[in-house]
Amino acid sequence: MKTKLFSMSRISVWHAVLVGILGAGLYSTYVRFFHGLGASTALRDGFPWGIWIGFDVMCGVALAAGGFTISAAVYVFHADRFKPIIRPTILTAFLGYLLVCVGLMFDLGHPWRIWHAIVMWNPHSVMFEVAWCVMLYSTVLALEFSPIFFEGVGWKKAADAVHQLIVPLVILGVLLSMLHQSSLGTLFLILPTKLHPLWYSPILPIFFFISAIALGCGMTILESFLSYRAFRKRIEMHILSDLGKVMAVALMLYLFVKYLDLSSRGVLGLAFQPTYEGRMFLFEMALGVVAPLILLLINRVRRDEFGLFAIACMVVLGTVTNRLNVATTGLESYAGQYFPSWMELSITAMIVSVGFVAFGLAVKYLPVFPKEELEAESRLPVPLLPFVDALARPLGRPVMTVFVATVVLVIAMSTLAYSGLLARKQVTAEPPVQQPDISAGLAEMNFREVLITKGSESPGQVTFNHATHVDMEKPACADCHSQRFRILKTTALPAKVDMHDDQHCGSCHDGKKTSFNVSEDCETCHSGQ
Repeated sequence: MKTKLFSMSRISVWHAVLVGILGAGLYSTYVRFFHGLGASTALRDGFPWGIWIGFDVMCGVALAAGGFTISAAVYVFHADRFKPIIRPTILTAFLGYLLVCVGLMFDLGHPWRIWHAIVMWNPHSVMFEVAWCVMLYSTVLALEFSPIFFEGVGWKKAADAVHQLIVPLVILGVLLSMLHQSSLGTLFLILPTKLHPLWYSPILPIFFFISAIALGCGMTILESFLSYRAFRKRIEMHILSDLGKVMAVALMLYLFVKYLDLSSRGVLGLAFQPTYEGRMFLFEMALGVVAPLILLLINRVRRDEFGLFAIACMVVLGTVTNRLNVATTGLESYAGQYFPSWMELSITAMIVSVGFVAFGLAVKYLPVFPKEELEAESRLPVPLLPFVDALARPLGRPVMTVFVATVVLVIAMSTLAYSGLLARKQVTAEPPVQQPDISAGLAEMNFREVLITKGSESPGQVTFNHATHVDMEKPACADCHSQRFRILKTTALPAKVDMHDDQHCGSCHDGKKTSFNVSEDCETCHSGQ
């Protein structure tokens, strides 16, 4: 009787939480559509993309990557051992894209014009390609999911008809999803002077695609464990362990290409500078790439249920952090700080909650999971959370090491990132410098000569003169002060920065483009004492 009452109480609590989330979200929805973006968001003209793009759209698309990953493995590469998980991954992908469309409707200034992309073509626009990929892939996912629905309502002939077309549908879906996963990265290629160098890259679409493969495997593992917790539907462990191997290969490739990209562009050192961006980058890489890759290479951890669950959580959280860093953190140094309003957060929470409810209803009433579930297995008691059960195991088990390492990593990296944020706030808390009127011309801007901080090995003091570096009539301050030389006091420049490299003075003074080579002609600049 006590157990039953506890169960009923727990259900009532979660129902109350769900009702509260939906109530707050519906109120925020009313404010958004009847009073506009300004009344419901913290967005502004200088920062028009917030959490509805960074999380609801970019993370939503990435979290649905299991659909094309597992579909390609089963139907294209004939990896039949993954067939038991094909239906739940298709369901997750379909719901993910539906919720992405909902989130996009909230973000658009005129959502009733969303159909314009169908008839008003602009093939030179990245947004046009994204819009078509979303529409087409959502349609393909609906067709891939339709046999599950048809079987659930007893329409066997309709289900058989769609099964005949499943292979070409999957191939089309894989192509569209590959285009869409990568094209979200292409969106940010138009921001070379605004997105921080740690995240801006000419091959950003490739990074989005590779990380989507790893995330697709991680989401499949994660939803398997959560489904067992909620619905007593368990996927065989050897299948999930094989997904862990695929995820390890994807993470290894991502880490290798990321290192080559950062080092070739000469910005690898920015990750280790005491800045908010540097610490957030290290947090994303440590949590979502390096730590799970090391753990996946340990066979005992990869074959343990909780070990694999913890790794999947790390990959999912790391990839979400990456998408938010690209969409928000990487732009804050240019566009100013942004933090979503409570209405933005409540709408996002409502969308996520609706997704969980829809997944639960589909599992309950449709044949989503394989029927050959073992009766004895379904009667096993399910722990409240997987890690609670793991804590009761002997301390010598490798899963305890995974759990402790994960907690320590998250706490340590979060502390570093937070300290970087505090450092930024201290800088921005200083009285703002009155910005000159660029249109008035250089003479009225009162540019002074700037003394560059002298290093211990410097041959002489360097004095920077604005008048010899900018157009007197049309000064373009953003050309330099967007990334290379952020408008800061010269004493705030890191002491170990190499001003000769191609990210600073060497970007122009290389002896080829516009002027002499700073690495060879030292006396021209270092003329002071």
